[in-house]
Amino acid sequence: MGRPPAHSRSAEHRVSRPVRHPWDLSPREAIALQARLARKVERADRLGKIRHVAGVDVGFESDGRVARAAVAVLAFPSLELADCAVARLPVSFPYVPGLLSFREIPVVLAALASLRVTPDVLLCDGQGIAHPRRCGLASHLGLVTGLPSVGVAKTRLVGAHREPAARRGSRAPLVDRAEVVGAVLRTRTGVKPLFVSIGHRVSLETAIRVVLACTTRYRLPETTRWAHRLASGPAADTARLVASRG
Repeated sequence: MGRPPAHSRSAEHRVSRPVRHPWDLSPREAIALQARLARKVERADRLGKIRHVAGVDVGFESDGRVARAAVAVLAFPSLELADCAVARLPVSFPYVPGLLSFREIPVVLAALASLRVTPDVLLCDGQGIAHPRRCGLASHLGLVTGLPSVGVAKTRLVGAHREPAARRGSRAPLVDRAEVVGAVLRTRTGVKPLFVSIGHRVSLETAIRVVLACTTRYRLPETTRWAHRLASGPAADTARLVASRG
C-alpha cells in the first residue's frame, strides 16, 4: 500500500480556526454542546502533506481522580518517534458514557501544548463521528485544536456491520441510522478489527489509509501503542521517554 496522497500546503489546508467553549459544564449542557459541535465537523480532506502523525491516549491513576494524557508524535511514514509529551490534571468531569471527551480532552490539550513538533494528523484512541451525537473524542479534539483527526477505536459504540474478510486491509461499513459513520477495518490478518471513523478534516478513505500505514506487526497503530505506553506505563519509563526528546 502506498502513502496517503499529499494535499496542497495552502493556507486553507494548514489553518483551521479552533472551536472554543467552556469546560465546566453539566452533563446536560455537554450533550447539547455535542449536538452543536457535530455540525462543525468537516468530513472531507483538509490537510497538507503528512510528515508527522500523533497518537493520543489517556490513562487514569489509581484513585481515578487524576488523568494522565500522552501524545506520541511519529515521523511519517517511517514511524520513528519524533516527539512526545505527558500531562497530568485532576479530573473535573464525571464519568458519563458518550461524554468521555469532556473528561479527557483538557489533559490532552495540556500535553499537546508542550510538544515541540506539531503533528499533521491526530490518531485518537476513541470514536470520531461513530458516536450517538456524531461527536466523539476524535471529532471533539479535532475541533478544539483545529488539527485533522481520526478515531481509531478498539470497540464499537454505535452502528451495525458485517464481519470484514479475514485478510489485512479488509473492511466493512459501520452503519448507524442509515448513515455510514465509519469502517470496521482489519489491520492484521485473522485478528479482531478496529473501528475507524472520521474525526475532523479527514475523509474516511484517507483515515483508513493513514491507519493502515501506521499499523505494522500488531493490531493497533504504532501511534496508539506509543501513546498508550506513555499514558499507562510505568512512571520511570515515561520519564525516560519524555527526557529523551533532548
